[in-house]
Amino acid sequence: MRQLRIETLDPIKLPLVARLYKTHYPSGKAKSNELTIAGYLEHQLACVVRFRPIEQYQLLTGMLVIPELRQLGIGHQLLNHCQTKVCTTDTYCFAYPHLESFYQQHGFITLSPDNLPNSLNQLFTRYTGSGKSLIPMHFQVD
Repeated sequence: MRQLRIETLDPIKLPLVARLYKTHYPSGKAKSNELTIAGYLEHQLACVVRFRPIEQYQLLTGMLVIPELRQLGIGHQLLNHCQTKVCTTDTYCFAYPHLESFYQQHGFITLSPDNLPNSLNQLFTRYTGSGKSLIPMHFQVD
């Protein structure tokens, strides 16, 4: 497995992430109030994940591994870092169905939407109401 260099991205570097999203995940939009974690392989931006603050919670969002670098364990390395350095019992994510088991490997459990905090439930309802198929998940500390 290739070793990833992981860093918390300084907001001044958000244009790099914006370009990455524009190319590979057009609906992803990095914002300066979010915590953005990036992974590099040999000076190339290879993956990114954001943590969006919503009240006292944080929503893991915008996880992206460059398509040609998928299946190399890069996403696992990034989430392993986040598990130990970023995620708390106030961390949630809305996973695409095909990624549910991936997030489960990193401490997230599947929830009923009714068990989401109200502010996150409203956001989840808005996303799924617009046609997105998502699964609400909650990080559990070991």
